[in-house]
Amino acid sequence: MPCLTRRRLAAIFPAAFGAAALATPARAATRAEIDAEVQAAMVRLRSMPQAAPLFAQARSVLIFPRIIQGGFIVGGQYGEGAAMQGGRTVGYYSIAGASFGLLAGAQASGLAMFFMTDEAMAALMAAEGWEIGTGPSVVVLDRGVQANVTATTLREPVYAITFNQQGLMAALALNGTKISRLEPR
Repeated sequence: MPCLTRRRLAAIFPAAFGAAALATPARAATRAEIDAEVQAAMVRLRSMPQAAPLFAQARSVLIFPRIIQGGFIVGGQYGEGAAMQGGRTVGYYSIAGASFGLLAGAQASGLAMFFMTDEAMAALMAAEGWEIGTGPSVVVLDRGVQANVTATTLREPVYAITFNQQGLMAALALNGTKISRLEPR
């Protein structure tokens, strides 16, 4: 196993911080840009048969059409989206997170969070920033589980599914991720 010298550390950490910086936006999107991306994502999600039971029972849906994630040992992710209730936008949100560990690569993907209870949505709207893992439990459905979801099996307050994954990282991590209210232009 190679020894970590100052020279190797200097080579590793700038690359790690550079990759994490890729996950932060140069500028925030406008309301119109977010709305357009959310509507396109909504069309994509509604075409997924396994999402039908979620849409049928959800009180509201928080959609992040594009979350950029990247890193090498140290990584980050960032995305912007909107909460939809009854076909209208009820708020704009950002999702951000950092991670450290055995990771390398970059990817973009979408995330939809289905709030099955009014209490779960109220917890999101009342929080200054909601860190996933504190508050209502979030069940992340992978593709295999999504195929078996029916209206009678939905018992948790929040379900999350990813869509449109592109890139070289294995998955979108939600641990340590914070969702915050956003006021786009």
